[in-house]
Amino acid sequence: MNGGRRRAWAELLRLPALFTVPGDALAGAAAAAARPDARTLLAIGSSLCLYEAGMALNDWADRAEDAAERPHRPLPSGRVRPAAALTAACGLTAAGLALAARAGRPALAVAAPLAATVWAYDLALKHTPAGPAAMAAARGLDLLLGAAATTGRTREALPSAALLGAHTLAVTAVSRRETQGGAALPPLAALATTGLLTHLVTRHPSRLPAGRRAAAAPGPPGPERVPPHETARPVRRPTPRHGTASLPASLPTLGTALAAAYAATAARPYLHAALNPSPPLTQRAVGGGIRATIPLQAALAARAGAGVTALAVAALAPLGRRYARRVSVT
Repeated sequence: MNGGRRRAWAELLRLPALFTVPGDALAGAAAAAARPDARTLLAIGSSLCLYEAGMALNDWADRAEDAAERPHRPLPSGRVRPAAALTAACGLTAAGLALAARAGRPALAVAAPLAATVWAYDLALKHTPAGPAAMAAARGLDLLLGAAATTGRTREALPSAALLGAHTLAVTAVSRRETQGGAALPPLAALATTGLLTHLVTRHPSRLPAGRRAAAAPGPPGPERVPPHETARPVRRPTPRHGTASLPASLPTLGTALAAAYAATAARPYLHAALNPSPPLTQRAVGGGIRATIPLQAALAARAGAGVTALAVAALAPLGRRYARRVSVT
């Protein structure tokens, strides 16, 4: 494959946007109070494949619209054949589901509706009022995929998935006008959503469910009640994971800093687009919202008590910015 074809595929798949994907699974594992492991890596691989499947399918479904509005895109310009894009979407979807299956049945149980949501959005829902909600659901499911793959459960990760989904909903609503512009309300709503999410993500809830909080609380253990039919045996108390029982004092500070980085990345482009909803500024607002996904994921991980995971996710942001200078994320 020569350089021109490589660049065409990089544009089709929006490769810089890939840096926004691993943080979904990592934030999901953190929300479930688990350390990332090999199954988390499988979830990340599945997420990357399904995300890229959606990108290829998006351009295949929009090839007629892009021919009129964005003729420079890979399909209308003839640099990538429509059949090749559709084949890539099918192959990447199959690969994503296969990786999720390797991570276990709980992961596949989340990846299957995620893949269905991606295809439904691109083929049917994108230009309907349900489009932004479908995209938000896909991003939320992607976070739950990390929790399901790592721990086999998703309940603890639902609040983080809802916060990430709300951000995605706002970005998608803005993106619906990125080629026409002329609408100030979506970026204004996205700006308000960013402020609300910044506030919520800096609130540090208890890290453990009620049943585990007492077991992990510091201090001497109290007497353990043993059912009459069981023989008393030594109680093995749970080991805190990445700071879930006693958070380092620096974690709230880290979470606040990451939330501030999220707000700074998203808010300014939204404000500019609201004041002047031209296509270029609206596109910048969409790009800013996409880039802001990374510090939001990192802030969610810090909120869950996973400081190392939060820093690892945050480190993806400069890489995404670097490659976004070469290939657009929108």
